[in-house]
Amino acid sequence: MNDLVRNIQECVSFFQKRLSEQPAVGIVLGTGLGAIVDHTEIADTIAYPEIPGFPPATVEFHKGQLIFGKLNGVNVIIMQGRYHYYEGYTMQQITFPVRVMKELGITNLLLSNAAGGIRKDLKKGNLVLIDDHINLLPENPLRGLNDPVFGNRFVDMCAPYSQALNLRLMDAAKARSIDLKKGVYASVPGPNLETRAEYRYLEIIGAEMVGMSTVPEIIVANHIGLPCAAVSVITDECDPDNLKPVDIAEIIKVAGEADNVLTDLFVETIAGLDISS
Repeated sequence: MNDLVRNIQECVSFFQKRLSEQPAVGIVLGTGLGAIVDHTEIADTIAYPEIPGFPPATVEFHKGQLIFGKLNGVNVIIMQGRYHYYEGYTMQQITFPVRVMKELGITNLLLSNAAGGIRKDLKKGNLVLIDDHINLLPENPLRGLNDPVFGNRFVDMCAPYSQALNLRLMDAAKARSIDLKKGVYASVPGPNLETRAEYRYLEIIGAEMVGMSTVPEIIVANHIGLPCAAVSVITDECDPDNLKPVDIAEIIKVAGEADNVLTDLFVETIAGLDISS
């Protein structure tokens, strides 16, 4: 048996001994985002180091725990803190939780992140639905998965973000009077922020926002046939002609200020999901 398959099975078995109900929706929370937990009827909270196959989260502002519970009556798994390439983890470690959540039964995956706004109309605190992405990471989570047990090796990515989920998010934004923009997200290795020349390059190649996560999880979600959608919170403005120093404390602050709006968006979205799809 392939080691990755064995590790997934071991992790799923661990959870099944603790869960009384099958989860339907997975949520991955990005940097500085976590208010949705306050709206969740929590059944269980498990720190990453307690979970087989889950390394500890090394980023100090990521709590590093899985939360199981109900949100608007829907069984959810909330990943409070994700893994990043810049932490030194492999792409398979970064995306391992997505594979586990799918095996536990989720039928939809919602992701969030903090991102820099490259497009001139994107301002701090804006929410942006990721319509497409550019992968600038130096590694791929599908590399080496040659065993037929994993399915199609050459995953099609013409529409990596679920159209149905994106439409549901836009409907939810309208219902809650939330200004939800759309944009193309570029994923870079990090952890440093970009130079003025790099922001110009990103704009030239079609990126409208930039961050250090999300794309590996999206690739794997498509690999395993899991509908997914992602929303960025713009935490800094990346105009190379007017670039100012940004530190992580400011990014966390801006993300926190937008967190309640993002929570409203996700709560409304989940309320209208067909969780059987």
